[in-house]
Amino acid sequence: MALLSGDLLNEKIAIVTGAGRGIGEGIARKLAHEGAIVVCADVNFSEAERVARDCGKQASGVRLDVTQAGECDAIVKNILDRYGRLDILVNNAGINRDAMLHKMTDEQWHQVIAVDLSGVFFMTRAASRIMRAAGSGRIVNISSASWMGNIGQANYAAAKAGVVGLSRTAAKELARSQVTVNAICPGFIDTVMTRSIPEAIREQQVAKIPLGRAGQPADVAAVVAFLASDEAGYVTGEVINVGGGYVL
Repeated sequence: MALLSGDLLNEKIAIVTGAGRGIGEGIARKLAHEGAIVVCADVNFSEAERVARDCGKQASGVRLDVTQAGECDAIVKNILDRYGRLDILVNNAGINRDAMLHKMTDEQWHQVIAVDLSGVFFMTRAASRIMRAAGSGRIVNISSASWMGNIGQANYAAAKAGVVGLSRTAAKELARSQVTVNAICPGFIDTVMTRSIPEAIREQQVAKIPLGRAGQPADVAAVVAFLASDEAGYVTGEVINVGGGYVL
C-alpha cells in the first residue's frame, strides 16, 4: 500500500542503495513518505521493485551492483537524464562476512571491502560530479557502530571505518559547493541480517543497549530524512550514532 506523503523532502530526487530490505528499505519508505521521488536500488531487482511499489507511484526500482563503478556512473547518469538533477544520495548497501581474523579468507575480506567501502566511493564520486555542478546536494552514508572495532568483523569494521573517513573528506571537499556529507552509525538494528545471529548473542547485544531494545530501521530512517532535508543545510562532516546509547 502506498504511503501518505509529508513535505519534508517534497519532490526531492533521491537514490537509496541496498533498498531491497532492512535499513535500506526503511530509509526508502521514509524518504517517500516525506515526499521524495525515490529510486530504490538493490542488487536484488525483485526486492527493489517490491519496495518501490510500496513507496508509491513516483518511486522506481532498479538493479545496481555497487561494486561495479560503471554501473554506479550509469545509474546516476540515468537519474540525471530522467529528472534533470539528483538531490539526495543514501549509500546504504552493505554485506557482512564475519570471521575471526586468523580464519578470515581473502574472499571474505575483498567481498566486504568491495560492497561496503568501494561501493560508497563509486556512488559518492558519481553523485558529487552532479551535485557540485548544481551547487547543492545531500549525501548520507551508512557506516556502523562497528567502525570502532568489533570481534569477528575485521573486514566489516575496516570498511565502515573507511566510510567515516571518506564521509569526512567528502564533506570538506564538497562544502564549497553547498553539498553536505554525513555518516550514520547504526547500533544493533532488528533486520534480517541481525535475526540470523544466534539468540544468545542477540540477547547479549540487546543487554548492552541503555534504552533496552534493538533499534528499528525506522529509527535510522528518521535521522537520514533530517540530514537529507533543507533543514540540515548547516550539518556536514558529522558522524551520528543511532544505537539507543550502545556507544557511550
